[in-house]
Amino acid sequence: MCDQKHFDDDLEDFEARGWVTRKQFGALLGAGMSMMLPQVANAVTVVDSEVTIATPDGTCDAYFVHPASGKAPAVLIWPDIFGLRPSFRQMGKRLAESGYSVLVVNPFYRTKKAPTAEAGGATPIQQVMPMAQTLNETTHITDATAFIAWLDNQESVDKNRKLGTQGYCMGGPMAFRTAAAGPKRVGAVASFHGGGLATDKPNSPHLQAAKTKAQFLVAIAANDDARSPKDKTMLKETFEAAHLQAEVEVYAEAAHGWCPPDSRVYNEALAEKAWSRLLALYGKALA
Repeated sequence: MCDQKHFDDDLEDFEARGWVTRKQFGALLGAGMSMMLPQVANAVTVVDSEVTIATPDGTCDAYFVHPASGKAPAVLIWPDIFGLRPSFRQMGKRLAESGYSVLVVNPFYRTKKAPTAEAGGATPIQQVMPMAQTLNETTHITDATAFIAWLDNQESVDKNRKLGTQGYCMGGPMAFRTAAAGPKRVGAVASFHGGGLATDKPNSPHLQAAKTKAQFLVAIAANDDARSPKDKTMLKETFEAAHLQAEVEVYAEAAHGWCPPDSRVYNEALAEKAWSRLLALYGKALA
């Protein structure tokens, strides 16, 4: 949990950037949400900015952060159902400090600019579900195509190296479909407590992703596995049949949503395990 200095420093920064109000930030911490992530060893200096990206459906607000010098592999982050917010900006910045040019998007830009959830990961899901229901396979593919193109136009992006993408909760299928949207560009895909990755439909995200040459990391919450125990088997069998490298693991004792630091069920130890596997994936697939 933050100490008072961290609280004051983060609050001042977030308010100045317009990311969150004092009331919203206080609600996050008042609900018991940890907002601090472990420091990156040998972190590189980064620069960040709020950006807007033109898509066929409008203008997406997003957060872009990258090493202050040189070029780095690009990574596209799809947030969970609570959207673009301080915790995901922190996650994006932390990844950039590890040597990546990172774009964190607001998937609900068609409906509302970020922040889209009043209390971040502590927001009642009923308040944000209507926005999630406006997204579908078509919007996933359209947005992924636009975001990949935008990244490839940035000076900080090394276009000679593959692009990575990661998604949380509803962002899992979006990450899978990003690979389908850019099969020659995307080299690594990660999903953390992703929902709806494997279905019996011909347009299932896992079937679309399996047509690519990407490498995969799928981290599944224990309670998600209990509800859909066949999903992990479907994923493993599909990736194996496609001769794709894939790490599919159920995280015992992890509840759905355990990775973002403002989640009600944040589990630092297991979140750090998932983060270490993500860095291993990117270190191999985006090298």
